[in-house]
Amino acid sequence: GLEEGAKNQFSTFSNFITTINQKKEGIGNRNSPTQLVIPNIKNGRDLPPLCLDVRQKQRMSIDTLPQELKAPFPPEPSLPIRTKTVKDFQDDVEKSKASGDWKAVHYFYSTTFDSFLEINAAFKKDTNSPFNTIEDSGIDAKFVNVVYDALLNTPQDVQKSVLKGIINGLLQEWTGPRTKDDLRAYCILLQNPQFSNTSTYVIYAHLLRQIAALTEADHHFLVHWSKKISQRRFKQVVDRLLQFISLRLFPAKPEEFPPMVKCTWWIPSATKVLALFNAANSLISPPIISYTDFYNSTLDHIDLMEEYHNWQCYGNSHRFSFCQYPFIISIAAKKVIIQRDSEQQMISIARQSLVDKVSRRQKPDMNMLFLNVKVRRTHLVSDSLDELARKRADLKKKLKVTFVGEAGLDMGGLTKEWFLLLIRQIFHPDYGMFTYHKDSHCHWFSSFKCDNYSEFRLVGALMGLAVYNSITLDIRFPPCCYKKLLSPPMVPCDHNTLVGICGVTLDDLFQIMPELAHGLNELLSYEGNVEEDFYSTFQVFQEEFGVIKSYNLKPNGDKIPVTNQNRKEYVQLYVDFLLNKSIYKQFAAFYYGFHSVCASYALLLLRPEEVEILVCGSPELDMSALQRSTQYEGYQKTDLTIRYFWDVVLGFSLDLQKKLLHFATGSDRVPVGGMADLNFKISKSETSTNWLPVAHTCFNQLCLPPYKNKKELKQKLIIGISNAEGFGLE
Repeated sequence: GLEEGAKNQFSTFSNFITTINQKKEGIGNRNSPTQLVIPNIKNGRDLPPLCLDVRQKQRMSIDTLPQELKAPFPPEPSLPIRTKTVKDFQDDVEKSKASGDWKAVHYFYSTTFDSFLEINAAFKKDTNSPFNTIEDSGIDAKFVNVVYDALLNTPQDVQKSVLKGIINGLLQEWTGPRTKDDLRAYCILLQNPQFSNTSTYVIYAHLLRQIAALTEADHHFLVHWSKKISQRRFKQVVDRLLQFISLRLFPAKPEEFPPMVKCTWWIPSATKVLALFNAANSLISPPIISYTDFYNSTLDHIDLMEEYHNWQCYGNSHRFSFCQYPFIISIAAKKVIIQRDSEQQMISIARQSLVDKVSRRQKPDMNMLFLNVKVRRTHLVSDSLDELARKRADLKKKLKVTFVGEAGLDMGGLTKEWFLLLIRQIFHPDYGMFTYHKDSHCHWFSSFKCDNYSEFRLVGALMGLAVYNSITLDIRFPPCCYKKLLSPPMVPCDHNTLVGICGVTLDDLFQIMPELAHGLNELLSYEGNVEEDFYSTFQVFQEEFGVIKSYNLKPNGDKIPVTNQNRKEYVQLYVDFLLNKSIYKQFAAFYYGFHSVCASYALLLLRPEEVEILVCGSPELDMSALQRSTQYEGYQKTDLTIRYFWDVVLGFSLDLQKKLLHFATGSDRVPVGGMADLNFKISKSETSTNWLPVAHTCFNQLCLPPYKNKKELKQKLIIGISNAEGFGLE
């Protein structure tokens, strides 16, 4: 954001650091913090790395402190009197642009940013009010925005005076307890657009260090104040922090920054400040920005397994790992961690089986290294249930599926079809395990009571096996399901502990039963007499196999009328009954099934939305992206047959495109990394053009004969993809 040549002017700061050092002479004799602003900081002392153990506080505590928390703050010093308004400042800028004389503007910037007191004097809405609550920071956001928007268009000496003032302010505030005015200054300084320039990173790093080192009570205020920042400014601050981390990890010009060994605290400090903004973002519904905006794709290129193992080994210590702040790790990177963790578990389990076999002096068998599932198509669910129950000890081995009476060898394709057919059968409405809600296009657990919930455990195990073996499933559960699946993310040691119970709201019910949720919302906003007009009690009714059964939402609920005063409690209890209590046994079996396969610390890294993506992939098909990433064998992308093929496919309906994807890959869902991750290949089939296309789903490969024209290709392709069940060998 700075003009050409600015880097040279900002690179050393020696001319004004010297001035500041002279001002601070009295402090310099006791390990002076002025050392902290020297760009090479060779003699700078390191703060201990800043980290937050996820296993102690999963994903940065959002609102751990009560709203009325009051930290002991020293009395606020009196602020200088500054009367300049937004209009006065804008007039000064316009006059300076017209005349070329920037003295008035230069004076404003150099004075305003010279200390934290001056920052408050300029930008505090009312200098006589304390503004010491989390609801109102007291910052005049409009004035701050106008001043920062104008800053990057001022001469370099004006911009340099701001940086000089910030250094001065940071030196003054390095020691001693923080006041609310200090916190306001930090909040304002974080929005400075100058920190997008790498030449300011030494100053930016020390600002972040001071903010990261604040007390939890101070962080509580900053989190709540930050959520009031406009969406655009909020996103800019987040992007600056992510850029700072990326460029410190992989600097374009390493000589711009101090050596990594001298500033090991840079990345931990920035990450902890980013965690404050992530916490602020989570307090708002809907959030200010998407959770994916906190992803740092640069981390995809570091040794993630080393980060993961450091976190596992040193999680309770002060050793920094990005896994302590999982919001910054992209879903693609998390998938890599989970896959490699799964592979290591598979190898470990297989090795143990081999050792056990040899120790008993038995001949090793290759099949013992796999979870071998042998099923009949006509008895798919019962055979699968029996196999998984019988081989529970082998669930963490590599999965191999055999269909009885078929010659197909499982190199991945049979496994995909087994998942697809099993899920299709289990989720069929006639099967009775799940209810399909047409309004929301999703499935939910049937609340019917039964003697055996083992089939729900099977569905959970299937989902776990899919994640464990990197298979995407066509399952349509609402987001609430994945929130429950991570409640808690690790199976508790105490078997009496409830699992799959999470806080649910009317918004969660809207995603499953929108019509019922709308009715409950109408009840909450009803302006008449609820008790007389609705005549309801804290009792609900459900039909089970043709019989109406009643359930009390609280003790003696059938005798407690719903009134204007208690209707919020009624709605909350009703939602909790529908989404938690009425299906507890079904969901608990499902939960234990999933975690019997996927028990891993890696689950602590995931948000519910990310679990859904790992299980289901993305339903959004981009065939143009698939075309760009497709590889060819025997064909060139310019060949006539290939051009016919893509003309036909891009013109297909969404249903036919899904059938093609299922035909060629065994699944109609897109994996986490997008179409490019499919490694889709089209090979030339040296057969008669009377033949239909053939697919090797194990390798995501389509074998296409050289059809003579587009009409013939389209006809044969549609026949092939519409009749795509079963496997055989030539």
